[in-house]
Amino acid sequence: MLPATTLDDAQRLLAALQARDLTLATAESCTGGLIAAALTAIPGYSATMLAGYVTYSNEAKTRMLGVPAPMIEAIGAVSEPVARQMAEGAARDSGAGVAISCTGIAGPSGGSAAKPVGLVHLACALRGAPTLAEHHIFPGDRTAIRAATVTAAFALIRRALETSR
Repeated sequence: MLPATTLDDAQRLLAALQARDLTLATAESCTGGLIAAALTAIPGYSATMLAGYVTYSNEAKTRMLGVPAPMIEAIGAVSEPVARQMAEGAARDSGAGVAISCTGIAGPSGGSAAKPVGLVHLACALRGAPTLAEHHIFPGDRTAIRAATVTAAFALIRRALETSR
């Protein structure tokens, strides 16, 4: 079950997208579909949400979203350029006006000194605007990191909408 604050946030985001007549797609790795699940928990998202891509493997990122395999091999899947490519690929493939992506290390293992558990890269592609990207190092366990990623994804979409007015 999603927290009430997440559902309230999803409802406000739906209103903002509908006010601009924008559709949305998600491209998720470390959250495994939680962003799309939070959005589609709100009645009425079917008119706004076009597609959700869960690209957990590197091969899926390449095949479904067009992330270049040499890029992933050179810098790793958990990186800003890959997050940007994921968002842009989701927007391109789905035709959505907005696409949000995330790639990260939710743990409990898989981290390193350079890329610790909790590192998450997000990107938001908005038609007609530069793709925004940011990264966070979220504290906590796997559940907390994934929940924080959903919240940050919603905030990044709102920021993209606000800066493109």
